[in-house]
Amino acid sequence: MNVQDLKGQTIAFAASGGLDSCTITHWLTQQGVKVVAFTADLAQPDETDFASIESRMRACGAVDFVGMPLQKEMAQEGIAGIQAQACYEGRYWCTTPLGRQVTTKGLVDAVKKRGISIVSHGATGRGNDQVRFQLITNMMDPSIGVYAPWRDEAFLNRFGGRLQMIDYCEKHGLPIKASRDKPYSTDANLLGLTHEGGKLESLQTPAHFVTPEMGVWPENAPDKAEEVTIRFEKGQPVLINGKPVDALIALLHANEIGGRHGIGIGLHLVENRFVGVKSRGIYEAPGMELLGSAYGFLLQLILDRRARELFDSLSATLTKQLYQGYWNDLASRMGREAVAETAQLVTGSVTVSLYKGVIAYVTTADVPHSLFSMDGSMEDEGSFDHKDSEGFLGVLGVHARAIARAGQV
Repeated sequence: MNVQDLKGQTIAFAASGGLDSCTITHWLTQQGVKVVAFTADLAQPDETDFASIESRMRACGAVDFVGMPLQKEMAQEGIAGIQAQACYEGRYWCTTPLGRQVTTKGLVDAVKKRGISIVSHGATGRGNDQVRFQLITNMMDPSIGVYAPWRDEAFLNRFGGRLQMIDYCEKHGLPIKASRDKPYSTDANLLGLTHEGGKLESLQTPAHFVTPEMGVWPENAPDKAEEVTIRFEKGQPVLINGKPVDALIALLHANEIGGRHGIGIGLHLVENRFVGVKSRGIYEAPGMELLGSAYGFLLQLILDRRARELFDSLSATLTKQLYQGYWNDLASRMGREAVAETAQLVTGSVTVSLYKGVIAYVTTADVPHSLFSMDGSMEDEGSFDHKDSEGFLGVLGVHARAIARAGQV
């Protein structure tokens, strides 16, 4: 699909209010396209004045603006990510993939009510987000078309990158916040921040080049540790330090507590994008790191060996599915059903200590489905009789001796 196909039509544009949104909205308007800007409120910490996005988008030519209040949906998807322990390549809590899931689903629902049949986004042709927007839309409603300016030759001939977009916006007097000397770009939602591009594309630029927005660098955190107690019931956080919370309040509170102690701040990752290239990101996700680690401590108590192996396999699969935009397909639904069954057993209170970027286990209490007992004690406690292991080792030894005799060792 290209811009020539859209002349005279009304499209729904997923607008963040940033440089790309302003540029694309104005450019499309100049090409004879009617743009309705749809912006998701995901409790993004870098947007203190959500209402200002509407004024910016209208100033750039949008014929209408639709705000989508999705904070609660964002929070619940964050908890789903925690329940799946969805950390991509070991470091990244998939904050942006979860955000794209919530945004795109909300967008599709909203445009259907308005009778719009084409949605658009500002994701580049080199990244993952174009895949997420496209696939989620296609899965939610195959009848809705997707227009991606960064894959349209007409747009690419006009804009090679960020500097050309800034020139364009300045020429037309558009109200952008971006500047030529901004050293990197940031994508934000309730769950965390993603910093990439600009000077961060050089591996000679340290992670500390980033200015944290959700907390402090660990070395700047308080010199005294703080203990935090989190209560989960059936996989959902319900209390933090004795105060009732829902998913949204839990994440907001965990962001605040974790952030001030440097938890989950400035995670450096050179990751494998779905499109086949590597990219470098610096991530902030204090609340996800805090709640996710506490949840993980409970899983250690609850899952037996076979369940643990299966859970880890499902976690790896679901993380990849989420990262690549397949969070809604059959494989993901199957995996998420299994994870949801596991979450029904995750009840208990976890106390952790936070100190300069480190989460340390302190205690757990009232974990009704825990398998931990004194049967594994080194003292004379529990029901496990040492003598019973004689027969156990005798059976295991049959195979060990057989492979030795067969020259397989």
